[in-house]
Parts: sequence; C-alpha cells; structure tokens
Amino acid sequence: MGETPGNLWSHPQLVAAVTSEDWGAVFRTYRKLTGLSQTKLGERVGLVQPDVSDIERGHRRVTSVEVRQRIVAGLGVPSDLQSASVPLGTDAAPVSGLSLPGLAPDEDLLARVTGVVDASHRVDAPTLDWLDRLLAEHRRAEDLIGSRPLVDVMRQQLRTVVDLYAGARGDLADRVVRLASEHAQFLAWMAQDQAQTAAALAWYDRSHEWALEAGDANMAATTLSMKAHMAWSGGRGTRCVRLAEAARWSAPGTSSGVQGMAAQMAARGHALDGEADEAGRLLDEAQDLIGRASEHPEDEPVWMYFYDETWFTLQRGMAALHLRDWRAAVDHITVGLDALPDEYRRDKTWYRACLAHALAGAGESAQAASVAVASVPDAAAVGRPHSWNELHTTAAVLLRRGAKEGPQLVAALREFD
Repeated sequence: MGETPGNLWSHPQLVAAVTSEDWGAVFRTYRKLTGLSQTKLGERVGLVQPDVSDIERGHRRVTSVEVRQRIVAGLGVPSDLQSASVPLGTDAAPVSGLSLPGLAPDEDLLARVTGVVDASHRVDAPTLDWLDRLLAEHRRAEDLIGSRPLVDVMRQQLRTVVDLYAGARGDLADRVVRLASEHAQFLAWMAQDQAQTAAALAWYDRSHEWALEAGDANMAATTLSMKAHMAWSGGRGTRCVRLAEAARWSAPGTSSGVQGMAAQMAARGHALDGEADEAGRLLDEAQDLIGRASEHPEDEPVWMYFYDETWFTLQRGMAALHLRDWRAAVDHITVGLDALPDEYRRDKTWYRACLAHALAGAGESAQAASVAVASVPDAAAVGRPHSWNELHTTAAVLLRRGAKEGPQLVAALREFD
C-alpha cells in the first residue's frame, strides 16, 4: 500500500485533481497512492469496475450530483477540499472569461492555454507568463470594482492553472504550483471580502499548502498574515497576533515587505486588545521594513504592490481607531485617503467609512455624517459587508450620542438596504 489516510489528501496531485473535479485523475491518483484495484475502488464509491475504467480513461464524465456525492463519501474527500473545488456542471471552456481589455492572448498562445487539458501537451513558459500577468491585472481590477464580479472568472482561471499540472515538467511544474497558490490566495481574499469565512479559510489553507509545495516562502507567509487579518476582522486580537507572528517565524527568507506586513498585522491585533505600547513598537518596526522594501522593490512579490507608505499611514490610523485615540485616527486616515489613488475604489470606501467612525468618536458629528453619507453609494456597490457595517457602526455612535445627524445617516443607509 502507498500513502496512509492521514497524509493521502495532502498529496499535490490528488489535491489538484479534486480541486478541478477531474474525477478520472482522482481515481487514477487515488489508486496509485493506495494500491487499490479498479474493482476495490468501485466498491467504495458504488460503481462497477467498467464504469471506474471509463471514468479514468475519460470515456465517461461524472455529471450526476448523486454519483459525485458517492465518490466524495466513499473516498473520504475532506470537507475543505470539497468547499474549494470548482462547482460541478461547469461546462464553460477552460479559459472562458480569462481576459481583460488589452490582455487577450494571441491565437497561438490561446491555443496553448486551451490545449493544456490534454495531458500529452507540454506547458511552456509563455503560457505561464501570460497567466501571471493576467492574475496581476485581475488583482488591480478588484481594487476598483470589488470582488463579486471576479469570483466566477477566478475560479475558472484556477481550474485552468490546475489543468496545467498534467503537462508541466521540471521547473515549469513548480511554477504551476506557485501560480495555483497565488490564485487560491486571491480567491481566499475575495471570499473574505464577502464575509464567507469558511470558504476563505479553506482557500487560505489550500494556498499555504501549495506555497510550501512550490517553495514559495513569501506566499506561505502572506497566507498566514491574511488569516491574521481575518482574525482581526472578527475581533480576535490574540489570534491575530499569533498568526502574524507565525507568518514571521515559520517562513524564513521572506522579503522585507512581507515581513513588514506580518509585523503590521501583529500591531493590529495588539491595538484591538488595547495594548498601545506593543502596537506602537510593532508599527515602528513595520515602517522600517517598508523603508527597506522601497529601496529594493524588485525583491518584493507582485501581490505586494499596494504595500507602501500611503497604505501604512492608513494602518496607523486603524490602530489609533482601535485604541480610541480619535484625533490620531482622524489625522492618519485623512492623510492616507488624500494620497490613495482613485483606482483603489474599494479601499477608499472602507477607509472613508473608518474616517466617519473616527470623526463620530471625536465628537465631530456633522463632519462624520457628511463623510458617511457621501460614502453610502460606494459602500452599497463595492463595500458590502465591511464598509457597509462600519457605516452602520458610525450611525449607532451618532444615535447613542444624540447627534441630530444620526437619523440623517440612518435614512441614507436605508435607501440602499
């Protein structure tokens, strides 16, 4: 027998097969790892041997939800792998939706991308270069339009990347796993943005595992930092600190920017718990790391494009907000917002909502309401649920203080509820 049940479902080929719902590859890989015959595997999933053979050879597709459920249950597919897989019945072409203005591949490259589902086709560097660039552009697009319009596209894009694995060899195989890790991290971020906590955690775990497989320390650390961000979003300061610290010590050799992000995430957790001294110390350390990163931008991973002095100023404002240092929060967030480019529409909406909260906390009710009301349309369009919830928090502060502007903000929010 091969792999044991304890480590069977961590094997990258089996993970890739389940994630892409390639049940023929699942059967072949599972049998290779366990030593089961087609007959024995069929007994586990309620299929006769000829059906198992047809599925393995691609002569039969699994289109029935009932058959899929029997396979999942019979093979003991972990629940987190099920949540991260592409929905059954997606018949779109592998690269359906894989385009942005100015990014359509030439006909030769498109043929290579769409042909990689054939295991006999070898993956080449230009294909991976284009998918790298496409992912970077989708990240930028998400800053402007939010996550909702991109989720289905990115799930299809990940499926395409996973399909590349069968045709990749040597260093290109490592690049495919790294690229899959980056896609999973982005999908996790988008799930987190939509408050889909379970899906986000599943995707972060998948990304972290693939990052380790590819030897990508920067992505492995980033996934832990982003899980720290999730803990912070859920009001769990201590867990935020622990995950951020794990991001620093568990992945040696990371870039200055990635280290700075982890230090800043730990500072957020301390601020959330009211620990001003520790928060301040880590913020100073993070700012020093940002300075080092700016001196050698070529050493930073592409997904750290947003991590600069402007973003860091906004983080100081957020820490001050947690520590109820309202005036410092207002000052830092105002400075950061003034410098934040308009293409960061989602982030601008979030920080404007936080600025409104800080102004309300500082007793500047009229200005708080003005900023909040102006933010309502964007919060409704690209800022649900986080910016939207922050505006409701601001309204609650104003109402609690008896400010006459409170009902005005409530009315504005109700127009879009």
